Order: sequence, then structure tokens, then C-alpha cells
Amino acid sequence: MTSPSPRKFLGRMSLPERTFVANALRTETVGGVLLLIAAIVALIWANTPLSSSYESLSSFHIGPESLGLDLSIQHWAADGLLAIFFFVAGIELKRELVAGELRDPKAAALPVIAALSGMAVPALVYLAVNTIGGGSTDGWAVPTATDIAFALAVLAVLGASLPSALRAFLLTLAVVDDLFAILIIAVFFTSDLNFAALGGAFAGLVLFWILLRKEVHGWYVYVPLALVIWGLMYNSGVHATIAGVAMGLMLRCSRREGEDHSPGEHIEHLVRPLSAGLAVPLFALFSAGVSVSGGVLGDVFTKPETLGVVLGLVVGKAFGIFGGTWLAARFTRAELNEDLAWPDVFAVATLAGIGFTVSLLIGELAFAGDAGLTDQVKAAVLMGSLIAAVLAGVLLKLRVRKYRALIADEERDDDQDGIPDIYEQDDPAYHLRMAEIYEKRAAEHRRLAGVSAGGGQEASGASREDRERPA
Repeated sequence: MTSPSPRKFLGRMSLPERTFVANALRTETVGGVLLLIAAIVALIWANTPLSSSYESLSSFHIGPESLGLDLSIQHWAADGLLAIFFFVAGIELKRELVAGELRDPKAAALPVIAALSGMAVPALVYLAVNTIGGGSTDGWAVPTATDIAFALAVLAVLGASLPSALRAFLLTLAVVDDLFAILIIAVFFTSDLNFAALGGAFAGLVLFWILLRKEVHGWYVYVPLALVIWGLMYNSGVHATIAGVAMGLMLRCSRREGEDHSPGEHIEHLVRPLSAGLAVPLFALFSAGVSVSGGVLGDVFTKPETLGVVLGLVVGKAFGIFGGTWLAARFTRAELNEDLAWPDVFAVATLAGIGFTVSLLIGELAFAGDAGLTDQVKAAVLMGSLIAAVLAGVLLKLRVRKYRALIADEERDDDQDGIPDIYEQDDPAYHLRMAEIYEKRAAEHRRLAGVSAGGGQEASGASREDRERPA
């Protein structure tokens, strides 16, 4: 009896999954570039003579006070706009669980273990630094998140790209990161509960679920209901972004017969540009504007809270994800894709140390009572993400030729039928099409060879005549 072949880690994805990941990451890349621009604008704005206008705008309050929603612009960006981001994260998670990399428990074990290790080790690094240095342990969750949009923006700026298997691995890491970031926010950063508002939010979610199951259509039904649920969740004391996650998880992400896209995939396709292109960049604009004077940058590497964040993102993320992946592969006997090597995994693990959006949000929540420390922790998130980006860029550039060759193989479509050839190797019709293409090419080469030979003979004959002609 033959033993089953070992599972491949970072192996080839199915064509539908590859197409979905490529489309999703394309939008996230554009959003990541906008996010990067917004962060740069915020830093410049907050460190010029116009800094007072930045502070005034960020702290400007707007909203109905009678509903408990008289919030500052910065607060609206963190609690309101990020609810859209977490709504998309909820759909991503649901899709991964029912149709993506996480649907098979055996295949999901490795990326889940890698992501959990990539959250646990940075938290432990932070706690160790602050226990030894006598700092506050409240920020242990700050370096646990990965910002995939910012990571993809770094790749775009560097002119680098990743083979589809590595891109899918990075996306899965980010999805699992988002899930546990949501749980951390819900469990550790929930203030005193207003049970009436919480009960109202729960009732709204039940109604949302019933309408979905009854297949009621129309944005004019769901958008007002979503706003009510969000408002009640905000007033309940539970962080309002949890409402977005809950609604995202309720959408159906499995396809029925005759469907090209599930409702969840369709809505994600519509909302993702709003999240990546507007919500997250605006959050960055009003959260990344911190002073980066010499004193603040010096504090980043001397204060235990900020040093813990930097080391957590740069060291904890890289070694946590890589170590968790290596151990999981060893104990599950999963073989690494022969086209890739373990340094590739370490490079992606280093890239995952870019923890921008959710890290900034958790930093605000963890040190809400200390504005000065909040700004210092934000500066540490920016510095840690920058260092991780530079290190990952160097590591990925060392392998850029290999990646380009792999991407070219993945995208080659010699028969021009819209499907990469690598996915048609077991299809007899593909080989018949290729045989026909090669026959046409061979016939053309024979024709050109004949023309060339004929021309050569004529030239040779003329040369002999010239030699024999009398002077």
C-alpha cells in the first residue's frame, strides 16, 4: 500500500482562487498607495507651521449629540470609516472559511498557526521589553497586526511582485490577523456596557440576518439598517467596528449553481474600493499625523512602550511567522513548494511586520487616557513599519529575478484562450491547440527557409556568372 503523497505548502492554487486573490490584491495595492500618500501628507501637515490647522480639523466635532454621536473627525475616522474596513475583513474571513484557503482544516492549520505565532511572539516581545524596562504593558496588542494594503503598497513602490502562492499566504495571514485583532478589540477594549444599546444592536443584527436569508434585495434596506446597528453598537460600549465584522460574516460567500459570484463576493467587490480607496486612507490621514522631532524619534528607541512596539513589529513578526510556519510544516510533514525556498517565507514574514492601520487603532485604544504616549506609540508604529518595509524590500529584491520567472510561468497563455497554460496541462484539448499552433509556426519557418535558400542560390549563380564573364 503506497503512502499518501505529502501536502504541498505554498503550492499552486486553483484557478478561481488565484483569480479572486489577484483581483482582491490589485484593489488593495491601489488602496495601499493611497494609504501611503495619506500617511505622508499627515506627517508633513503635522510637522509644519500648519500643524495647528491639522489639530483643529482632527478635533472638530460633528454629529447628533442627542444620539450620543457628537464625535471628532478623528473619532469618526477610527470608529466610523474603519467599520467599512472591518466589514470587508468580515466578508474576507467568511469567504476564506467556506471557499478559500481556510475551508480545509488540514490545509488551514499551517497558515493559521503561522498567523497566531506572528501575533503571539510580538506580544511577548512587547511584554518582555516593558517588564524589564518598567513600562506599561497596556500596549501588548499594538504590534500584533499586519496591514496588507500597506505591505502591497511597499511592493508597488519597490517595483517588486510576489508569486501567487506567496501573495495568497500573505493574504491569509492578514485575514487571520484581522480576526484575532477583532477579538482583541472586542474583549480587551470594551468599556462599560450599555445593555439596552447592546440589545438593540443584537436585534438589528438578527433582522439583518433574516433579511439576508429571505434574499431581500436593495441597498436602501441594508444601508440604513447597517447605520442603525453601527450607532447602537457604538453606544453599547463595544467598539463600533465589531458591527461591521458581524454583518460581513453574515453574508453568503458560497456559490450556488449558475452563480458566477456569491452575494458576499459581489458586495465585497463593490465595497472594497470604498474601504481601500477612501475609508482607510482617511483614517491614516487623521491618525498618522504625529510629531517626528528629534526628541520623539529618540524616545521611540529609549522608552520601553515604544521600543516594545518597534521590536515587536520588526523582530517579533518576522521570527514569529517564520518560526510558526517552519514548525507547523515540520510536524504536519508538509513539503515546501519546490519553486520556493525558506528565505522566501522569511521575507514575507518580515513584510508582515508592517502593522499600520489596526496597530494605530489599537494604540489609540490602549493609551486613550494619555495623549502624549499615544502619539509616541503611533510614531513607534510608523518607525517599526518603515524598518520592516526596508528589510523586507532588501530580502525580496535578492529574489526578484526568481519571482519574475515564476510569475511569467504562471501567466503564460500561449494558446490565448484566457486561461494560463499551467492550469491546462491535463487537458487534451489544450495540447491539440498547441500542436496546431506549432504546426503553423513550423510551416511558416519552412516557407521562410525555402525563400531564403532560393534567394541564396540566385545570388550564388549571379556571382559565378560575374566571375566567368570576360573582362
